[in-house]
Amino acid sequence: MKRIVIQILVYSIACSISSTVVAAGNPEAGKTKSAACAACHMPDGNSVVPEWPKIAGQIPGYLVSQLMAFKRGDRKNPIMDPIVKPLSEQDIEDIAAYYSGQKIQPGVAKPEQMAVGEKLYKKGVFYTPLTACIGCHGMDGQGNRIWQEVMTVPPTVLTPAIGGQHASYVVKQLKAFRSGERSNDVGAVMRKIAQQMSDKQIEAVAEYVVQLQ
Repeated sequence: MKRIVIQILVYSIACSISSTVVAAGNPEAGKTKSAACAACHMPDGNSVVPEWPKIAGQIPGYLVSQLMAFKRGDRKNPIMDPIVKPLSEQDIEDIAAYYSGQKIQPGVAKPEQMAVGEKLYKKGVFYTPLTACIGCHGMDGQGNRIWQEVMTVPPTVLTPAIGGQHASYVVKQLKAFRSGERSNDVGAVMRKIAQQMSDKQIEAVAEYVVQLQ
């Protein structure tokens, strides 16, 4: 427990964002503006293609930060880039507000990987940089919603909700962080953690995340 508390403090400082984006969008406007998004993410944000993320129930500020990253070119994706570029900041805030109000539908994990995945998610690997996911993403994978409840002053970690996410998408993102292909994590926190993970560990954590809610 002492180690987890230390990890939380260390990583909260490392992940703190002085200019945290808070979405102030209009969900009704966002529903209309999300038509292009729905082609991949579905109208309710629960994509049916495992390689495309579920964005239902995602923290609005995180959705805004990632869409802005695509718009600036800090994060690249051949499908997302042309869709996001024309969007205004208000469009992005409205879309984020809409999808954050939808309910994510968790999946079914592969039981043979659950035990290993749970251990890594909750405890990491002692005496290594492989830190427990729970430190930033929370017990149920709800991201910084947990931080908003327990921390009333900065630093506040802008980490995404990952509970219920497709395993394939989680695997893809962890491997992208590990290789450096994705590098828009503040303080390189996710890159440093993912670099400590084997393919089997990544797959186990991703399966554990699938059933969180």
